[in-house]
Amino acid sequence: MTVRSLSNELATSDMLEIDGLHAFDFKLNDQKLSIMCMDGRAEKRWSFSLAQVQAATFDEALQSWTLTGDSGEHRLVCMAAFTGNNNDEEDEHDDA
Repeated sequence: MTVRSLSNELATSDMLEIDGLHAFDFKLNDQKLSIMCMDGRAEKRWSFSLAQVQAATFDEALQSWTLTGDSGEHRLVCMAAFTGNNNDEEDEHDDA
């Protein structure tokens, strides 16, 4: 059995849900996790230290992470997204 960690989940995620808001703009580096999203016209930002990310706990029942930061407790859901490819190979012609 592999132990789940938020760091590993973030590495394979394309989108997050934090406190009910969807965020495509997030970055985890060796110092912190930064998340930015729009809530209507308001930009919201969160920042968590690497220690806070490592201390996050997974809730099996809710299938989400509880992450405690300087601004309190947050619920985080990691998601994988499908991306479309606009390159229609059928439309590409070789003009030779």
